[in-house]
Amino acid sequence: MSARALKRTAGQVGFYALVVAVVLFSIFPFYYAILTSFKSGTDLFRIDYWPRAFSLINYETVLSSGTFLRNVLNSVVVAVSVVAISLFLAVTAAFALSRVSFRGRGLLLLTILAVSMFPQIAVLAGLFEMIRAMGIYNTLWSLIFAYMIFTLPFTVWVLTTFMRDLPIEIEEAAIVDGASPFTIIRRVFLPLMWPALVTTGLLAFIAAWNEFLFALTFVANNETRTVPVAIALLSGASEQEVPWGTIMAASVVVTVPLIVLVLVFQRKIISGLTAGGVKG
Repeated sequence: MSARALKRTAGQVGFYALVVAVVLFSIFPFYYAILTSFKSGTDLFRIDYWPRAFSLINYETVLSSGTFLRNVLNSVVVAVSVVAISLFLAVTAAFALSRVSFRGRGLLLLTILAVSMFPQIAVLAGLFEMIRAMGIYNTLWSLIFAYMIFTLPFTVWVLTTFMRDLPIEIEEAAIVDGASPFTIIRRVFLPLMWPALVTTGLLAFIAAWNEFLFALTFVANNETRTVPVAIALLSGASEQEVPWGTIMAASVVVTVPLIVLVLVFQRKIISGLTAGGVKG
């Protein structure tokens, strides 16, 4: 084997070894959470990397809990509402920012992006006062309103970039045919923007589904809480009494839907993330 071929083989081996290391580093925490969720009693404190026994007691405890299923439903309602509102507003805003020429368009787009750079804790106090003044404290509407702060700027930015790459000729042809701006968005742009819509919608869903700080601050009722807070409150009086098996089972239950969504829409996600990356 020549030195060049040996060097190429060593490079490929190193690359695949790095890929395997990254995959294991990413998957192992979830894998260990699954193992722990099937343990009970003293087995919880035994370190095992392979399943030895399976017990569904932790899942039965979680699913039979008084408010956990209600918390899951709350998370679904909030996440779906945030995605629907964010995409509706982002599509219309992206059309204006990418197709309508007006003074200050670039500054407005940079301002929208800058809003998402503020940490949550920086806007928490002011946002709390706004929510209390609006009379929506301790309701799901408070979370929907709060989550729009970090989902809407991201969706507007991504969809504006995607819409700029679409040929202007298709819009001009629709205008010649007498189509209104709303018709152009609904009949022309939306069918072409499915990859970007799925990508931004799924990322907004994951962000709303996993959000903890706002959910802990703006909701104080167990029946109104979302699953991240509900899982965090599954604790005992001391460290020895913390129900780690129940917590892991609850974590697995709320993580599996996200994995399923990513697997179902993975082709659209890849298309949305790589759209506009290559120009002819």
